[in-house]
Parts: sequence; C-alpha cells; structure tokens
Amino acid sequence: MTFSQLLDGAEVLSRSGDADVRGIEYDSRQVHPGDVFVAIKGEKTDGNHHIDAAIKAGAAAVITDSPAEAPRPGVAWVVTPHGRRALARVSANFYRRPAEKLAMSGITGTNGKTTAAFLLESILTAAGRNTLMAGTIECHVAGRVLPAPHTTPEALELERMFSEGVRAGATEAVMEVSSHALAQERVFGLPFQVAVFTNLTRDHLDYHGSFEEYFAAKRVLFSGCGAGPPPFAVVNLDDEYGRELAQFSKGKSEVLGYGLEKGDFHAEKIVLGQSGTRFDLAGPEAKWPIWSPLAGRFNVYNILAAAAAAYARNCSGPQIVQGVAALSRVPGRFEKIDMGQPFTLVVDYAHTDDALRNLTALAREFVSRNKGRVITLFGCGGNRDRSKRPLMGEAAGKGSDFVVLTSDNPRNEDPLAIMNDALPGLQRTGVRYSLEPDRGKAIVLALNEARPGDIVLLAGKGHEQQQIGREGAVPFNDAAVAREVLAQLGYGLNPAVAEPGKEADL
Repeated sequence: MTFSQLLDGAEVLSRSGDADVRGIEYDSRQVHPGDVFVAIKGEKTDGNHHIDAAIKAGAAAVITDSPAEAPRPGVAWVVTPHGRRALARVSANFYRRPAEKLAMSGITGTNGKTTAAFLLESILTAAGRNTLMAGTIECHVAGRVLPAPHTTPEALELERMFSEGVRAGATEAVMEVSSHALAQERVFGLPFQVAVFTNLTRDHLDYHGSFEEYFAAKRVLFSGCGAGPPPFAVVNLDDEYGRELAQFSKGKSEVLGYGLEKGDFHAEKIVLGQSGTRFDLAGPEAKWPIWSPLAGRFNVYNILAAAAAAYARNCSGPQIVQGVAALSRVPGRFEKIDMGQPFTLVVDYAHTDDALRNLTALAREFVSRNKGRVITLFGCGGNRDRSKRPLMGEAAGKGSDFVVLTSDNPRNEDPLAIMNDALPGLQRTGVRYSLEPDRGKAIVLALNEARPGDIVLLAGKGHEQQQIGREGAVPFNDAAVAREVLAQLGYGLNPAVAEPGKEADL
C-alpha cells in the first residue's frame, strides 16, 4: 500500500512525498523499516519528540500533529490537525476497514461496562453470532483471550483486532468505550450500531476536570464518533444522565430505555439470592423468565442493558435468556474465593464511592440471615481525583462493620497521604477500622478479622495483576494473595472448585 492510499479520508494540512508502506506505528520503539510513524501529542509524552528516532529505525513516512516540525529529507511527510484522528483513519485504511464489516456495540458509563459487555457477548454467542470483545479485563478474538492494556485500546490496536476477527469470521464486536477514549478520539470513525449507557457517578475528574466534561465525553458515543449517531441508543432511565441522553438521542437514534421498574426493558418479580438472580424481563413484545448466576441488584441493571442491546441486534427472547444464564462469572467482579473457610471472601473491582455502596449493600444481603459482619478492604488510586477519596471512605464505612484502609495503585503519591485523604469520610461513619498501607499485610489483617458467617470484601483491584507505585509496577493480584493467606491459615482447596478463579457458591 502506498502512503497516498493510506491517507484516504484523513485530514491533511500539508503534504510532501510518497512511499510504499509496510506498517503503522505510533511508538518509535516499535518502528521497522518501511513503516509510517504517527507522531501524536499525548497526555504525558509527545511523539513528535521521537520523530528522528523513528526515522533512524527505518520509518518511510511521518504523520505529525505539530506544524512546528520541519519535513525531514527523504521521508514522506504529512501535517494533520488531529493526530489521533489521523491514526484512526490510516489504521482503518491499512487493515481495509474491518470495522465496516462488523456490527459494533459500544458500552459506556462509570460502572457496569465490563459485566454488561460480557453479558452481551454471551447473548450474541447464544444467538449463533461469531463475536469479538474489547474490554477492561481482556479481549476476545477468534477464540483467543488477549490482555487488555487499556479499557479501550488505541485505534491501531483496535483495527488490528477487528481485522483478525473478521478473518476468523466475526460479524459482531462488543466494546467497552471509556470516557478517556472518547475524549481522545481513539474510536474516531468507528461505525457503532448500538450505543449503551449504564450510569454516571463521580470518577476520572482528575482527567476531565468537571462532571460536565466527564458527561460530555460519554455523550460523544451517542452523537457519533466521526461516523454519525448509532442507529440504536440503549440508556438507563433510572440515571438522570441516562434520561438526558434519551432526550439527546431522540430523532438521531431509536432509543431503547431500561430501568428496574420502567422503560422498554424492565424487571418484574426480582428475587435476589446468594447463588444468583431471578426476575421476569419485560420487553417491548413479551416477558421472559431470567435466571443469572450473577448476584446483586446492580447486575439486574447490567442484564437489562445487555438484553436491550441484544434486542437491538435482533436477538430473540429465548436467546437472551440462554445467553444470560450461560455467563457464570466475570473475572474480578464479585468473584468468590472458596478454600473451605467458614466465611465468604469476595474480590471486586469497586473503585468509586457508588460502586462501594453497591458492593457493601449486596454483601449486607449475604450476611443478613446469619447476622454476620461485612468486612471491607479498600484503597484509593494515586494521581487520580482526590475529591472522591473521602466519599469512598464514607461509602465503605456506612456499608461495613469493619474497614481496612490500604493502598491501591498509589503511583507517584505517598500511600499514607492518599489514605489520609480517605480517612475523614471513613471516620464520619463511626465504623471500627484499621490502617495498613501494605496491601498484602492488609489482606492478612482483614482475613484474620473474619469469623464464621462474615463476608470479606477485597475491593478496588478486581482482575488487576499488579500494584503500581513510585518504583513502577510489581506483580500483585488480590485473589492470588488471598489464596496464599487462606492456605497459611490452614484452609485447603474446596473440592468443588475446579480451578483458580472459578469459585463455588457459598
């Protein structure tokens, strides 16, 4: 493919030269001879500072979003007003626009994106569709499970994934779409068929600056990401911002609203149990009896969102029922760890005050029958919105009988300073608590506190495999550490557990 062909549809301010190209890279360390290097101004780094390194590695052409950069001799050159838009366009062209061969469903919101994506993928699979999925925990492509470095990868990785999926026969794509990706235009030009909104609570204000800007980023999925509004908008009518999106999308998309008691899709006769959830799913045409191994009222919302999106993708009621029942777990989302201990142990990704309230409320339902206690371990991320830290402390304290405040990816901040930010909210609740900045030691403390009938919540990291501090990332997984501690406490593997990560119901 020539550089000229690659630029089809891209915004160009100036251009010189042409070349045959063999690939695209935006990281100069990955450039090979014949590649196009796309130099993008990022949050922390500026790819324009690495143009010469890319050329030295063999780049045949450069696309830059910096007009101040002068063309280099012997290298094809383009100046563009939007680096990430250009990356999206040329990546799509290089892989022959695979997204146009997929029916794409994008899911955005503060909480529930991952579970809703897993549910929608399960329903589409039950309907006989060949799917791929891109999400926070992992990506699924042609039967392979790939790591997910970001909730939403950069356009180059997305188009590469789409291309691989199309070659393997995929016809559907399910994506978690983060506010960062929308604001940074990582998904520019993707033709979404269905846009799903779960909810909006306080998060990522360190990046967006205000709640209004945070919501504005989410709204981009519904206005269209350089490809027009999606034909279907699925929105949570129990959320005030969902109702606003419903109004915003009228006339642009067919709106499918959902909620516990209202909407095109709503729940009737909800029965919440420790082993799962039952309710009647009321849809536009009929009612279907839903059984899901996923517990908790918040998962009713996730099921409703996935069911509405699946309906928009022409899945039948029986296929929705089958797909929901088939999903037994989502890694790091209310994931039970069972090694025969006389208390319940759960690992969950809850890392906002709203998520902590939902998590502790579900835990309270678990222990209410036998008058057990809720023990919650949590921390707050470093280099992130400081204002949500006391809110998280208050949410954990109000929902728990004992709290262990610890570290959760402190990054470049002092772990003790982060804990001190959360402490006032925790202290306002009057709950008994302990402070332990070492997360491993904190898990030991929480498990030693547990008595028969209690539930221990290890909140914040979920599926994550590392702890990020000033010295960089070190391997750390809450579930793995918890199993080690349980073994040290004398508990053995429950025979009902087939393999790590697939825990039996208690």
